[in-house]
Amino acid sequence: MSSSIPAVDNLHNGEGEDFSLVLGGPLFQLWLSTRLTGGHLELLRRRIIVMMLLTWMPLLLLSIVEGHAWRGSVPLPFLLDVEQHLRLLLALPLLIFAELAVHRRIRLVVRQFLSLDLIPDAARPQFDSAVASAMRLRNSSAAELLLIAFVFGVGVWYFWRNYVALDVVSWYGVMVAGRLHPSLAGWWLGCVSLPVLQFMLLRWYFRLFIWTRFLWQVSNIELRLLPTHPDRCGGLGFLNLVRSAFAPLLLAQGVLLAGLIANRLFFAGGRLSDFLIDILAIVAVTVFVVLAPLLVFARKLDDVARTGALEYGALAQKYARDFDQKWLRRAAPADEPLLGSADIQSLADMASSFAVVHEMRWVPFTIRDVLQLGTIALLPIVPLTLTMFSLQELLERLLRLIF
Repeated sequence: MSSSIPAVDNLHNGEGEDFSLVLGGPLFQLWLSTRLTGGHLELLRRRIIVMMLLTWMPLLLLSIVEGHAWRGSVPLPFLLDVEQHLRLLLALPLLIFAELAVHRRIRLVVRQFLSLDLIPDAARPQFDSAVASAMRLRNSSAAELLLIAFVFGVGVWYFWRNYVALDVVSWYGVMVAGRLHPSLAGWWLGCVSLPVLQFMLLRWYFRLFIWTRFLWQVSNIELRLLPTHPDRCGGLGFLNLVRSAFAPLLLAQGVLLAGLIANRLFFAGGRLSDFLIDILAIVAVTVFVVLAPLLVFARKLDDVARTGALEYGALAQKYARDFDQKWLRRAAPADEPLLGSADIQSLADMASSFAVVHEMRWVPFTIRDVLQLGTIALLPIVPLTLTMFSLQELLERLLRLIF
């Protein structure tokens, strides 16, 4: 099966453009063999449709057969189960779409280490070794088998049946003595739909581990960083592409959280304010998980900033003293005019360079990046704020703002 994508594993093409966190592993090979993808993640719509047919459609059909699809049959019928619809019709497609986004953008990030000449020639074998190691881990069958075992052993048979299911009679079963007794549709949900979703999510966290490990290995290379680079982080500013690459993953996490909260608001008597700390904690953790891999460069950027401050400080001191001697202590030739002298512009350029060094960041992202990612994760929660007050109260507040 691995021979079907030889180009994907050609790691030494001189540009690093075949690095991918996505094009590998047993699931990718399964999609290839069943023609649900091509060598570069084509056929996205086909994969999404097939996964929805596998995870959501049987639940609809089985709940109809059992008479639990609409209002009146059970307190929580299938068609009103916001949580499952958001999970399987929105979050799961987002996790699949995220593969394409990460594949396209992360390979650009890795390519920049080479195209920007950040990797010294002597360290190129070390960089290639880090890429090869990441690809081997990405292709690991054992890793994905362990994820599957964890999903079924912990995620479904224990955690879902004891802690996640609502304590109400629902289309997927009834809670008795704190333990779920599934219906026929509930068995499909527990044995197929949820495991697929949980596996896809855990597989993403495994890829983030691979990405973190790769960046840590790269951070141990003596990179050619410049303290005067205009991006204020030594030339590593391109790493902010990670923000847009993993945005669909963060959005999917927000959708999962919104679905979880929505069911508890609509069917368990909860209030949105009860989940405020949970929302903030989960959003903070998901944003941290995406940006944390970039922190491996913090020590190196701090060293470059301190060294640059000393070196450019000494250079600025020498130039400023020479300028002072020439123009203020009357050392300049009498016939050399001050107006139009390049010395003034050079002094200004020196001041600009020193300011860049002084403002250099020790992380290759900004507070703005953190806020943008946090906003993406929070977006699915925003509609739930409408549950905090009635439509009449909302209209009254709007009218007060206008008049």
